[in-house]
Amino acid sequence: MSEKQKRVGASRRVRNYFLTGLIIVAPLAITAYLTWTFVGWVDSWVKPYIPTIYNPDNYLPFAVPGFGLLTALFIITLIGFLTANLVGRSIIAFGESLLDRMPLVRSLYKGLKQIFETVLAEQSSSFKQAALIEYPRRGLWSIVFIATDTKGEVNHRLAEQESISVFLPTTPNPTSGFLLFVPRKDVIMLDMSVEEAAKMVISAGLVSPDFPKTLPVSKETKRKSEPA
Repeated sequence: MSEKQKRVGASRRVRNYFLTGLIIVAPLAITAYLTWTFVGWVDSWVKPYIPTIYNPDNYLPFAVPGFGLLTALFIITLIGFLTANLVGRSIIAFGESLLDRMPLVRSLYKGLKQIFETVLAEQSSSFKQAALIEYPRRGLWSIVFIATDTKGEVNHRLAEQESISVFLPTTPNPTSGFLLFVPRKDVIMLDMSVEEAAKMVISAGLVSPDFPKTLPVSKETKRKSEPA
C-alpha cells in the first residue's frame, strides 16, 4: 500500500469517527440546550412572583435552576385539586361568567379551553394513532395523525360517507399543518406510534421505525407470481 493510500485511509477513518461522535453528541447537546432554555424561560416568568421569603435565590450565592418550574407545577396541580370540589367549581364558573362579558377575550378563552380539553382529557383519543392518506394527489401518500370522528355541522354535511378528522403535519415542523376531513375508507391505519411517525416527518423520512412484521400476500399478488 502506497503512502498516499495510507493517508487517504487514515483520513477516512478520522472522518468516520467524527461523524459517529457527532451522531451521539449532537442530539444530547440539542436536547440539553432546549431543556435548559425551557427551564430558564419558565423560571424567568415565575420567580419574580415568588415571595422573597420563599425564594431560595435570596439565601444562596447562586440561582437555583428549575425552582420556578417546580413552583409552577405545584400551583397548577393545586388549582386542579381545588377545582375538583364544589367551591372550586363555583369560583371557576363565576370567573368564566365574567369572561363571557368580554367579546374578544371570551372567544379566545373558549377556543383555547376547548383545545386543551380535547388534547389533555384522559378519555380523548386525539392523536393516538398515525395513518396514511392519498395527498396531495392520487398515488402520493402522506402521514397524518388521527384526531377524532368528524362532528357537528361538518359531519352533518358529509353524512353520505363516514369521515374522520385528521391532522396532516408539515416537514420539518410537525406543529403546523392542515386539518382534513377524510372518508374513513380512504384512511390506512399504521402500527407505528404517533411519536415514531412524528420522528419520520421531522427527519423528512430519514428516520424510519423498524417494521419486523410480515405483511400478508394477497391472492391477486400470488396469482401474478405463479408461473403460467
